[in-house]
Amino acid sequence: MHPVASELFDRTSVGGSCCRAAVLLLLCLGFLPWVAGCPPYCLCASDIVSCSGRNLSASPFDLPGYATRLDLSHNALAALPVDWISQPLDRLATLVLSKNRISRVEANAFALAPHLLHLDLSSNRLTALNLSAFAGLKELRELLLFDNQIVEVDPESFGDLHSLRRLYLSANKLTSFPLELYEEPEGPRNLTFLDLSYNRLTEAPVQSLLSLTHAGGIYLQGNPLVCDCAMLALLEYWLWKQYRPLVDFRGEYPCKEGAGPGFDCRPEGELDLPFEAQMYQIEPGNWLRVPCPGLTLPLPEGQIVFWATPKIALNSSAAHAIAHLTVLPNGTLEIQGALTEDSGTYVCVVARGRHYRPDESPEVTVVVGNLSSTSGSGLGHRSGTEHFNTAFTTLASCVVSIILVLLYLYLTPCRCRDGGGGARGCGGRAISLCSDPREAESGQRRSNGKRVAFMEPQAEDSSICDPKTPAVNSGHGATEGILKNGSRTVEQPLTNTSQKV
Repeated sequence: MHPVASELFDRTSVGGSCCRAAVLLLLCLGFLPWVAGCPPYCLCASDIVSCSGRNLSASPFDLPGYATRLDLSHNALAALPVDWISQPLDRLATLVLSKNRISRVEANAFALAPHLLHLDLSSNRLTALNLSAFAGLKELRELLLFDNQIVEVDPESFGDLHSLRRLYLSANKLTSFPLELYEEPEGPRNLTFLDLSYNRLTEAPVQSLLSLTHAGGIYLQGNPLVCDCAMLALLEYWLWKQYRPLVDFRGEYPCKEGAGPGFDCRPEGELDLPFEAQMYQIEPGNWLRVPCPGLTLPLPEGQIVFWATPKIALNSSAAHAIAHLTVLPNGTLEIQGALTEDSGTYVCVVARGRHYRPDESPEVTVVVGNLSSTSGSGLGHRSGTEHFNTAFTTLASCVVSIILVLLYLYLTPCRCRDGGGGARGCGGRAISLCSDPREAESGQRRSNGKRVAFMEPQAEDSSICDPKTPAVNSGHGATEGILKNGSRTVEQPLTNTSQKV
């Protein structure tokens, strides 16, 4: 029975059948809202609903619509049809379906939970993903698919996951790297974390991985990767960059200690160039050749040199140039008709058969721009320094002026007293904080305003602190309060500026 109606029935049991009929009429007309309670085989705490470990073969029918987290893990769910959720769950942000027997997810299975942020389908029996299985989940940020039996990943399955950041595909049966997740427009656009560990990958797209490294973490540990010179070059470079997916699982990658048996990637001879960071600067439109830092020539047969540019990655085995960039057979990068957008950091990645030393760097910096702009930038730097010095001098002058004003206001050598026995001879330009007693006698409005006047030297026989002409005439109490903020009392009248001091 409707929970609200049930409560009303209990309350109206004394009133008879008339009241019960009224409640039923209101329910039928829709005036009493339906609020689903917690299913009897679930646990509910505020907006969290847990139906874990109940051996359920189907989703509970009466799920509360206010739930933001729903846990259906450790059950016996075998499939997720379109209607497996009976009512909209607009507030649901986390859905946990791990440790079930799910082998099929039909199209639009999550249409009634469009605001999901976290979806856990791990430890199930999925072998493939329906192309529209995740349709409508445009806000989903994290998808867990590890510990399934997925053989292939179709990027169209993730077509609506525009906000997806983290994708877990570990412990599946993937045999090829799903590069389409990054390259195809149908795939996720903002993927920053991809876990492909413990699959069946034997090859990895080294050239593409060099371009994707800056996009986030790609975990490949636990795969039977072929240990060749290209893979060795990638792992050496990742280790030099302290790439977290490699550093954290260093013992689970091939080639971790150098070249394995059957091939030798170690070059012979002396270094062609110093193995240190370098910078090149050219005018736009010119050609530039950048040798690979620390490369030993001649290269071993079959050795491939990779260059990771700010936009793409190239290698020396390519039959044609990509755009206006080319890697020559000797590992030198050639930039034809340099553009200003070619400026940036370039990395030469090649297998060296050893780890990089701290003072070694495979990176070079290329600056494409007007060479005269360098001197101009120097002039600009000097001009900026001069402006800074001028501003600092002005600021210092202001601070000194403020200090002098405070000294004038607060360090008063002489103060007027009611009696005539005060100190004599007020100093020149001393400050007198006086209230005219004549104004008090005239019955004018009283306030705690104080009069500030810079006085001239007085003769010995003159009245103490009797100014001749006030240098500053403060004619308003609010203005005087800005110059000197002191507590006012009723005994201190506001000075009338029309009277002579």
